[in-house]
Amino acid sequence: MSKPSSSTLGELKKSGYVSRSIKDELRANLLKNIKNGVNSFEGIHGYEYTVIPELERAILSKHNINLLGLRGQAKTRLARLMVQLLDEWIPVVEGSELNDDPLKPLSRYAKELIADKGDDTPIDWMHRDERFAEKLATPDVTVADLVGDVDPIKAANLKLSYADDRVIHFGMIPRANRCIFVINELPDLQARIQVALFNILQEGDIQIRGFKLRLALDLQFVFTANPEDYTNRGSIVTPLKDRIGSQILTHYPESIEIARTITQQEAKSDERTEDNIYVPSLAKDLLEQISFEARNSEYIDAKSGVSARMSITAYENLLSTAERRALLAGEENTTVRLGDFMGMIPAITGKVELVYEGEQEGAANVAQTLVGDAIKTLFITYFPEIKKLEKESEKSPYDDIVSWFFDQTDFRLLDDLSETEYKKTLDSITPLEELINTHQPDLDAKDKYFMKEFVLWALVEYKKLSKYRLSDGMRFNDLYGSYIKGL
Repeated sequence: MSKPSSSTLGELKKSGYVSRSIKDELRANLLKNIKNGVNSFEGIHGYEYTVIPELERAILSKHNINLLGLRGQAKTRLARLMVQLLDEWIPVVEGSELNDDPLKPLSRYAKELIADKGDDTPIDWMHRDERFAEKLATPDVTVADLVGDVDPIKAANLKLSYADDRVIHFGMIPRANRCIFVINELPDLQARIQVALFNILQEGDIQIRGFKLRLALDLQFVFTANPEDYTNRGSIVTPLKDRIGSQILTHYPESIEIARTITQQEAKSDERTEDNIYVPSLAKDLLEQISFEARNSEYIDAKSGVSARMSITAYENLLSTAERRALLAGEENTTVRLGDFMGMIPAITGKVELVYEGEQEGAANVAQTLVGDAIKTLFITYFPEIKKLEKESEKSPYDDIVSWFFDQTDFRLLDDLSETEYKKTLDSITPLEELINTHQPDLDAKDKYFMKEFVLWALVEYKKLSKYRLSDGMRFNDLYGSYIKGL
């Protein structure tokens, strides 16, 4: 829809425009989307049956909303998507700092202008993209920042006394009139500042340095908060919670498929990277499983959470590791290898909060443990389970591979191998080929070599083989063979 042509109050009245509050706008446009089967929160995955229905009910009820959840759960993204439920254009009195509705003026400036010029009052049109205001709550935020204060410079320039309400400098909230206003990390806002929001939320008036102004501000408040903050850094004061209509709990993806969709949507990768680097499906699943393992790890603080940003940045590092390796080998195309997962370690260590035991282990060791745990979890979905106790009379599907390594003195899988050398090295383990052909006969040929390396790493995790990190790659050995040979 193009910008409306009305430029004066008189033209606006003739057009038949009817004012409505922002909450009525959101409600009416959401109802229209629901009736027409339109997804109002495009790009949000995993919330279809949990968060989004609750959010839609809150909008239909015309509530102010608190989104409560751990970091990286798309709380701010949800708030920003609400902008698409606003009318595309709304009229405002030209020059008004409070986005005054020409048919329902709020500020002294707008009222006086309309009284002076009547139907010739100039109006402007405000697009919905401009109707979003956001403030990160930090301990240094003041009432003046949010609500306003007396401006001595304005008083001096206009030669007004401090008793005149024209000396007021309005804060972010009044200036966001007729907008969606988001306060992120609400518990970090000092309690005395939270108190300043009481009247705005309930009674619709604001108080600034002794001025009690009956400003019926038209706002849709959305707050975000982290449950951790309730105990560690601050809290939401009870009377403020009482004034927030709906509190909605967000959550992390509940399946690898949803997590994969989010990562693929959010990860930054140029077209050249996507065309030249092939990422096996198992590699994508493994990357997401690492986050699932982290959320259940005894080394990581569960209250702090593990953001979806960990998977996203880890995926970006994974592509960069493969890209760099290919460039060093002088190759244009390559496939992600399991060894490339070591390049993700910096993306993992910076995204998790370790408990005491984790600090003792070290962040890098915890990250490698998570990779190993993810491999063990996924391995049994592709191959027979490796039991801790096995009968001597029963032959294991992995005996031939272990025996093959018993006869090797030094099997190395180096980081800088070319594609040809890499495949040749893995093909030399003939029992590995037989295992995959038996248990994964329909595996895509492009995924086969990642699967071979996956089996080797899994055998290490199940204590069937040993693995040592070298400066330039990995060395795999039989668990006890080298020791026995030494004897």
